[in-house]
Amino acid sequence: MNIVSLDRVGKAYPSGRLFDAVSIGLDDTDRVGVVGLNGAGKTTLLRLLTKAEEPDEGRVTHRRDLRVGLLPQQLDLPPAATVRDIVVGTGWLPSGFAAEHEWAGDAGVRTVLDGLGMPGLGLDAPVGPLSGGERRRVALAALLVRATDLLVLDEPTNHLDIAGINWLARHLAGRRGALVVVTHDRWFLDAVCTQIWEVTGGGVEGYEGGYAAWTLARAERSRVAATVAARRQNLLRKEIAWLRRGPPARTSKPRFRIEAAQALIEDEPPPRDTGSLHRLATARLGRQVYELAGVGVTLGGRRILSDVDWLVGPGDRIGIVGANGAGKTTLLRVLAGLRTPDEGRLVTGVTVRTAFLSQELAELPDDQRVLEAVEAVARRVWLGDRDLSAAQLAEVFGFSEGRLWTVVGELSGGERRRLQLLRLLAAEPNVLLLDEPTNDLDTDTLASVEDLLDTWPGTLVVASHDRYLVERVTDNVFAMFGDGRLTHLPGGIGDY
Repeated sequence: MNIVSLDRVGKAYPSGRLFDAVSIGLDDTDRVGVVGLNGAGKTTLLRLLTKAEEPDEGRVTHRRDLRVGLLPQQLDLPPAATVRDIVVGTGWLPSGFAAEHEWAGDAGVRTVLDGLGMPGLGLDAPVGPLSGGERRRVALAALLVRATDLLVLDEPTNHLDIAGINWLARHLAGRRGALVVVTHDRWFLDAVCTQIWEVTGGGVEGYEGGYAAWTLARAERSRVAATVAARRQNLLRKEIAWLRRGPPARTSKPRFRIEAAQALIEDEPPPRDTGSLHRLATARLGRQVYELAGVGVTLGGRRILSDVDWLVGPGDRIGIVGANGAGKTTLLRVLAGLRTPDEGRLVTGVTVRTAFLSQELAELPDDQRVLEAVEAVARRVWLGDRDLSAAQLAEVFGFSEGRLWTVVGELSGGERRRLQLLRLLAAEPNVLLLDEPTNDLDTDTLASVEDLLDTWPGTLVVASHDRYLVERVTDNVFAMFGDGRLTHLPGGIGDY
């Protein structure tokens, strides 16, 4: 039985139309993952489902007395409230627990608090000074401790470490009630969701299963479309050949048919050459890349790195995992030469050309247009055996001709991340240091980035909470447990 129904829903903004006559329903046991390109309308779909936003056409119907919980991307928590007020009080959500004994004696509440690290955060801590990731954990805990019939989560895994994501997946998989979640975490989609809704072309297409099943279904759909297109082109070629073999003095009608058939063939879009991305970084590495000997770093009186000895060689593909604050970013900044060790030494190979993808986007020139931002790095780039202009290179990374003249400050988060990576790779480095590279990227863009990294010929060091990415593009995994050391995990993230 549907608890939420969308009937011929339409929605448009000044920037364009997102939905046109969308009709979908949600049952009380559905666990749905919402995927789609950046800007396709995933967040808008969540707002329509929860009635946080009204459609321009059609209607959204809720079952009577439906209890809905929504975790938005942009949080508005009262800064003067404490963590306790938000999670178990009424400091953010209208319903709460009247007395401490009500929630302190509830095993389910204690499980959520422990799983999301609330006791370690401090229940009496004010919300105002908390980081974005901590505030998100607080809001997520507040939703999970309350009874809801429908839980709607917009990017819940952002700022959670691998252990936190694993706990959340297990918790949601065992939870009663409907779930709708937008996330770029492919492992999470497979672990939690039983359906996928793809937001595309102004509509919503449903698939049974998680991310893997959706990927297989898309591949099959592409195969069928390719078969139909090939059959169509064969028919067109035969028809054109027949027309050309005929008498030259035919009427204008057959000539029109020839021109129409040729136009149809020319309309077929060429396949994107994603393999050319693999040859962006062509600089040659020597025998030595990085050598750390007795490296120590202290920040704010806390020991981040302690007596670290580590060798990184040419062609190494390394994943770094660990909780927030364990030191992953500090380690990458040391390798990139942006942070000098307090003790020990770092030796960098003489041929090393490093590109560091930081979590921040501050280095992007917000006042420039996309093409200008690319040309500031390189006007022309050798991409494999092709000499490409900056505009052609930007197209390889998904920036259409119309987007080349968009001001960088107006780009979406995913587009800014793509531009950031494009500018780094345009400089043709031979060492890539990536700090949470999957932030703000949709699943299709992630697949493209992984396609690039799969066979990238240089040295790669990735710090990420994205288990799918780490397992796919790296060969060795090291963990940071907050003790200042690097621990090799021969069995990968499973060991962690």
